[in-house]
Amino acid sequence: MAARDKNRPPLHPGEILREDILPGLSMSVTKAAEILGVTRQALHRVLAGTAAVSPEMALRIGKFCGNGAEVWLRMQAAYDLWHAERRIAGEIAGIKTQRAA
Repeated sequence: MAARDKNRPPLHPGEILREDILPGLSMSVTKAAEILGVTRQALHRVLAGTAAVSPEMALRIGKFCGNGAEVWLRMQAAYDLWHAERRIAGEIAGIKTQRAA
């Protein structure tokens, strides 16, 4: 397995659904939302990357794809952490690591 370039952001899980999963299934957003039991708008926000994959949505997507919720939550966590690290890097640099005596 090739190492991921740490300077490139991880893909938002919605992008994977939008670009790979739904086209691979020849499925519309409307049909996928119906199967997932969510509104088309809610699914569209995830697909557009403007909404995070919540634990509830991860359960739905994991069942839909057959790979479990954990995969989708890990992808979302990696995406969120990468962006947070860059957003508050200066603040984090000023925090001293504490050690027990």
